[in-house]
Amino acid sequence: MALREVRLPTMLTVQGHSRSVCSGLTRRAALQIGGAGLFGLSLPKILAAEETAIPFQNARAKSVIFLYLFGGPSQLDSFDMKPDAPSGIRGPFRSIRSRTPDLHLCEHLERTAKISDKISVIRTMTHPHNDHNACHYIQTGHAWTRSAASGGDVNARPTDWPSMGSVVEYLSRHSSDAHTRELPDYVYLPNRLGAIQGYDRTGQYAGWLGTAYNALATDIQKLGPKDNPYFRECSDTELDFRLRGLASADAISVDRLNDRRDLQTQFDDARRAFDGLDVYSNYDRIHQRALSLVASEKMRKAFDIRQESDALRDRYGRHLFGQSTLMGRRMVEAGARFVTVLWDAPDGYSWDSHQTSRDLERHLLPGFDQAYSALITDLEERGLLDETLVVAVGEMGRTPKGNSAWGRGHWSHCFPCVLAGAGIRGGVAYGTSDAQAAYPKDHPVSPEDLAKTIYWSLGINPELVLPDREGRPIPIIESGKPLTQLFG
Repeated sequence: MALREVRLPTMLTVQGHSRSVCSGLTRRAALQIGGAGLFGLSLPKILAAEETAIPFQNARAKSVIFLYLFGGPSQLDSFDMKPDAPSGIRGPFRSIRSRTPDLHLCEHLERTAKISDKISVIRTMTHPHNDHNACHYIQTGHAWTRSAASGGDVNARPTDWPSMGSVVEYLSRHSSDAHTRELPDYVYLPNRLGAIQGYDRTGQYAGWLGTAYNALATDIQKLGPKDNPYFRECSDTELDFRLRGLASADAISVDRLNDRRDLQTQFDDARRAFDGLDVYSNYDRIHQRALSLVASEKMRKAFDIRQESDALRDRYGRHLFGQSTLMGRRMVEAGARFVTVLWDAPDGYSWDSHQTSRDLERHLLPGFDQAYSALITDLEERGLLDETLVVAVGEMGRTPKGNSAWGRGHWSHCFPCVLAGAGIRGGVAYGTSDAQAAYPKDHPVSPEDLAKTIYWSLGINPELVLPDREGRPIPIIESGKPLTQLFG
């Protein structure tokens, strides 16, 4: 796909008298077109978009930390325990009380149970896409729509929907304070989704928005085919969150960097004499971004986890998820707006626990419990919790009935999501599942609802439209509504 600059033709920011939008249309013409339905938009939607067109204004959250537990954590073994269910359903773990009335958590989430007065647990996330390609759905708010002809292809394509983080990055770069922002606004830790397995999974990229709005991602790999760095302590040698190509200050001088820029600029100028400008628009953004990152001392320090005390690093856990979660806090503290912290599946399973409950008991639940409780406490101690929305979720849950070893299959019809910070009302259990945690009894929550909630918290109009590859305005989320009732 040829790279091209994408603009905001329908972000109707109208604060003066003359009402031209980014595409050059007057406000009246844009409203007439919208009212006529030529872009598939209604006049009420256009007006709703206009009212809150300037992003990040009056936001509940300055930043989002999106803890993505890829594979599908079991609702029945975590946040929706059913102690009175039949033995074939309730699972091998004991339920414990939390600080939230009527919310029973797994015994291996003991630390989280002690801070449940600071979190809101949605127990009724639901969608019909019962496989791991729902990673696209949960990260974009758009269902997986690739044709059946693609077969088992799980890898991302430029035509996919943009991730929430990429939308945030896009809006940040088009905002009035873009020139003041020293860090990228979309960061992905500790590696791209699937990279540790040899895949390049969907949902994490900018898709048709353009590669310039992809996340800035670190690349920490496992030590060997059977290694799982999420299940063990990691050394500082492994935990090199610095970006590829990001040289140290000693490795490249500013003069040398400027010399490279001058030579590259001459080359680019010559090429532009022969090629269309559209081809280079996204490339220029990437090039300029790379230069600013290489020259940024703030960037180097932000990605150096050794700046943290040993005691705090121990509190988060020295495993890969714990240290990545701590790095996520460092990113929002440094100013990033959307940070995804991934728990991937180096062993091919992890949260995708088909086979046994042993990994849940030994590594998965305790590792999450340690890192999550440390993050919430750390953010609060630093005065950051009130301005940071923390989202913890997988792309699905697990089957109510387990097998003989207490593995469970895929189950997307009912699963949990945990929210905290940014004004989220703590001590809340939202939605009730049926007796087997198989289906919502009330208050079902879709990925669209979750995405709109995240956008709304950041001060982004959930009805916003962005231009697709052909310049047609497309809603960032096509249905659903933000869960404003979860905020105080």
